[in-house]
Amino acid sequence: DAHRGVVGYAVWNLDTGERLARRGDEPFPTASLVKVPILVALFEQVAEGRIALDDPLTVLKIDQVPGSGSLQFLHNGLAITVRDAAWLMTTQSDNTATNLLLDRIGIRTVWTAMERRGLPRTKVHAKVFNRATSLAPDSSVKYGLGVTTPEEMARLFALLADGRAVSPAADSAMVDVLAHNEDGTMLQRYVPDGIRAAHKTGAVDAARTECSLWF
Repeated sequence: DAHRGVVGYAVWNLDTGERLARRGDEPFPTASLVKVPILVALFEQVAEGRIALDDPLTVLKIDQVPGSGSLQFLHNGLAITVRDAAWLMTTQSDNTATNLLLDRIGIRTVWTAMERRGLPRTKVHAKVFNRATSLAPDSSVKYGLGVTTPEEMARLFALLADGRAVSPAADSAMVDVLAHNEDGTMLQRYVPDGIRAAHKTGAVDAARTECSLWF
């Protein structure tokens, strides 16, 4: 109540079924937290044989965008794999890697993947720093890169924890990537060292987001 802003959260105890929420069903801007739905949609495409993690991607000057991540600083024509891009998107929140993956799988693919999991309000709008690619211009103006609700993001992480987002093997791989997230500035700073967490953060001028799976 004292915070000068709008706070929403959803807390799920996956062992007991207990739940606590505040504005859990209200839409919020995702910032880079939307990269988790992109990751899930990507691994679904891999499971369906539409894309392989070892498929090559080329980083061109036109692809390099500012903000978080290191690909923006590397040389033109750099060759990486889909797996590399997924790792950088998740652990460093690399914006260039994110756009390369969105070019590969398509923005609407992420929408469809979330809808199939009962998360119809979780959407990535456009490529990062490229609002002209938005599939929902009005929502982009209001929420930025993406939109979700606290409850929907909690459900997505619960599916990952249970091995039901894509498959047990794929979900285990995604959780491992999320556990290597390099940003420890938000929820992570409140817990003792050695507490394992698979998490993703996001930050823009007017919003801070995080979803974390605590072990």
